[in-house]
Amino acid sequence: MSITVRLGTRPSRLAIKQVEEIKDRLPQVRFEVVELETKGDKDKISPLSSEEGKDFFTYEIEKALLEGKIDAALHSAKDVEAAPPAELVIAATTRTISPFECLVSKGNLTLEELPSAAVVGTSSRKRKAAIHYFRRDLIVKEIRGNVDERVRQLDEGKFDAIIVAHAALIRLGMEERAANVIPAHIIEPHPLQGRLSIQVRSDRRDLIDLFRSIDGA
Repeated sequence: MSITVRLGTRPSRLAIKQVEEIKDRLPQVRFEVVELETKGDKDKISPLSSEEGKDFFTYEIEKALLEGKIDAALHSAKDVEAAPPAELVIAATTRTISPFECLVSKGNLTLEELPSAAVVGTSSRKRKAAIHYFRRDLIVKEIRGNVDERVRQLDEGKFDAIIVAHAALIRLGMEERAANVIPAHIIEPHPLQGRLSIQVRSDRRDLIDLFRSIDGA
């Protein structure tokens, strides 16, 4: 007999693709998807570098979980804050489909091929530092929005190139947009890049046991 799990997630196309990935791994479960807009979805101005390690993309989802409005939460693993609520636990974290960053650019130019003074969009402090170190002649600027919105900004001419997670392009079926996958010696991959985390209340032993089967740690 199948069970029903109310699964909370962000409202982006990428987040829904991530839900589908979990559904495929647990075909015996009926998932009711609950889309919840987070602070990070609403605020398209604050630099993400100032929000790293915080609950910028998780607070509203975790609040719904604590209040019993959803049974489980699905996050991009690297978005989970450094100190989540004590009443919640990560029941499973999947294996990555790609840990690397990649470049999407005008003319499909690689990082090495970009002209001097090309404007590169990224929101990560680590990515910014790595690009500055590798090519000091490039101009690195803050970019906000989900992956679709960032690609749109590139196509509208606001940037010459953007850096996004390779895993995100794969999940969105946009891998052909990658001009090049950036090697680890240029940008060291985040240990949780491309991985998904499922969060539940610590008293839900049944869900912890359910999701344990997809834990890729």
